[in-house]
Amino acid sequence: MDKNVGSTDGRVRTAVGAVAGALSIATLAGVVPLPELAAPLLGVVALAALGTAATGVCGLYSVLGVNTCRVSPDESR
Repeated sequence: MDKNVGSTDGRVRTAVGAVAGALSIATLAGVVPLPELAAPLLGVVALAALGTAATGVCGLYSVLGVNTCRVSPDESR
């Protein structure tokens, strides 16, 4: 698959993933008063955001035809 996540998009995903992961752990530790269901949901959001930021490929972007990467598919990455 071609990369479709640009650098700014990747930085935002990294930040969102870090915050969601920290909230998930804080919820599990009882520091943040969120429902128990919030911890695994935030964990999944964190993994998805960090995974797409690390690989540069977003499956949903592929389905929707979105590309925030400045490099065209013909150029090397």
